Amino acid sequence: MQLAAVLDAGGVSEGAALLGMTQSAVSRSLSMLEARVGEPLFLRGRRPLQATTLGTQLAVHGRAILTASRRATDAVQGHLKGTSGMVRVGGVPFFMDALVSQMIASFHRDEPEITVQQSYGNLPDLVSSLDARLIDIGIVPIGSAHPGGAYEFIDILPGRNVVACRTGHPLLKRPHPQATDLAAFPWIAPLPGSPLLTDLQMILLSIGLSELNIRYSGGSLMSVVNFLADSDALAVLPFSVLFALRKDNRVTVLPFAIPQPDRSLGILRRLDSPRSPAAERFSQHVIRVFGDLKHTIQRHENAVAWAGPDEAFPPRP
Repeated sequence: MQLAAVLDAGGVSEGAALLGMTQSAVSRSLSMLEARVGEPLFLRGRRPLQATTLGTQLAVHGRAILTASRRATDAVQGHLKGTSGMVRVGGVPFFMDALVSQMIASFHRDEPEITVQQSYGNLPDLVSSLDARLIDIGIVPIGSAHPGGAYEFIDILPGRNVVACRTGHPLLKRPHPQATDLAAFPWIAPLPGSPLLTDLQMILLSIGLSELNIRYSGGSLMSVVNFLADSDALAVLPFSVLFALRKDNRVTVLPFAIPQPDRSLGILRRLDSPRSPAAERFSQHVIRVFGDLKHTIQRHENAVAWAGPDEAFPPRP
């Protein structure tokens, strides 16, 4: 490294200044290097200094080491400042695909040196991944099933489910659809392990139905949307997910009031896990974006003219 710096700077004094060392220290190191290799590294009597063939070859490696050293220093500084590194985030599929993936993209625009590694899972999977230190944070809806005092949960969006259908669905033409109307159409079952599956069972109990005509299950968000958009099927989805899909104008809310879960979407972390600055920066970005988004979502929600068999579940004020 010192040989490369001296040759690039044109002299021992200049090279020493480039490295933040004294001239005597660099001269001593280069003399020791010449003694080790058994050949001169500089052509005698040349000013500015010129390397021998061996000196030129060694300087090439020195420059590579110097570059790597500077990159390592930059990596350390970036890690400490939270401007570089890796964030490992896991989350429930529908929210990650509809909302969080866009937030990851906007985060990358602001922090291009941070890599985000995303995975999917429901609450039990994410808790296991947090315990095993496989992810830094989880983004998951939590209600009464909080995993316990070893975890921190930061609420970022209140829970709200709706019945979803395609735009132009026959039920949208009815001012006050009834429970029997919903039972007359096919339904999409939520993903196995999803809290939406429990919500669907609650809806059945609340409207007095014993079963629904399930015709599709186990799909990703995109496959569920495609199935909804090209059929008369119905599905239970988070209102925020439909809000994120509103510009496509393929699926919409069926304004039928259903019982609401007592849970919120939020960021889950272990209290005893090391907090990397990059993960902290990403968490703050998600909290900030959801904070801005929350009010817009609620305005859209309140604009829906909800209907139900007994208006027992009106929208939040």
